[in-house]
Amino acid sequence: MPKKGYSHLSLELRCHISVLSAKCSQIEIAEQLNISQSTVSRELSRNRIGKKYDFALAHKKSVKRRFKASSKPKKITNELAIHITKKIIEEQWSPEQISGRLKNEGVKISFQSIYRYTRKNKISGVFLHKKLRRAGKPYNKNNGKTSGRGIIPDRVGIEKRPIEVELKQRFGDFEADTVVGAHHKGAIITMVDRKTKLAKFYLLQSANAKDTADATIKMLKPWKKWMKTITSDNGKEFAEHKKVAKKLKIEFFFARLSSPQDRGINENTNGLLREYFPKGSDFTKLTQSDVFTVEKKLNNRPRKTLNYLTPNEMFLSITRMNPHYALQS
Repeated sequence: MPKKGYSHLSLELRCHISVLSAKCSQIEIAEQLNISQSTVSRELSRNRIGKKYDFALAHKKSVKRRFKASSKPKKITNELAIHITKKIIEEQWSPEQISGRLKNEGVKISFQSIYRYTRKNKISGVFLHKKLRRAGKPYNKNNGKTSGRGIIPDRVGIEKRPIEVELKQRFGDFEADTVVGAHHKGAIITMVDRKTKLAKFYLLQSANAKDTADATIKMLKPWKKWMKTITSDNGKEFAEHKKVAKKLKIEFFFARLSSPQDRGINENTNGLLREYFPKGSDFTKLTQSDVFTVEKKLNNRPRKTLNYLTPNEMFLSITRMNPHYALQS
């Protein structure tokens, strides 16, 4: 039976609606896709151009609407508070994971709101944020557009990123960040491909913009043929993004401020890296060989999201490159 009520549609579902609308009734489309007829009707009436339904335009409009809606403050009800507490205490979920999962279920609440909740509420006399696997940074009430971050020249936001990147169906769309050592001495650039989960790490003595750009180009140059985009956080170390884009012939985008969910795969990869180099680690004592050893371990670890293939196996099946050449650092 088709689901009742309104459903948020994925790009894939919209593609199916586009194909089926040419030969099927709305009721038949709803039955085949297991969604409500009212959802199909609303989707077609909203996004027709003349007699033709434009699924790509429809998805772009939907993403914009949801982005605007997600920026509005949400109230944490008692029922939601119980859910959040249970996920943190019993299942060790992070606020970002809770926020992302709730969004999939139609409940929009930012991870910042969940962090604020954990800092104001106790469980057994202990503030809830102390129960987090990794305690979040204190919420900055004055987080304007440039709070804590430099203004990056010619910055292009993620909202202008091609919709193909969201599909995770091709190799070459990377997410980027830096992990910083103790006392802000030394840093590791972390790059991860959205489809294959293949990670690349590079140790820097100083995470300035020039060194970061040069290291990024060096890391990804062997894969230049397949490179499409990079999406980074808003750190000033990525200020020379235009140099990277030109050398690799790619497009470079920046995530929304204070929105690590825009680079969720990269954030998860950083967490895995931190299991080997915890916060407070002295990066000045590390070598590139140390970092590469961890990179190899992670890239040869089976992933459930890849049907238990490894990132290396996925990468090599797509590119057909010589593994000794393709995976060297």
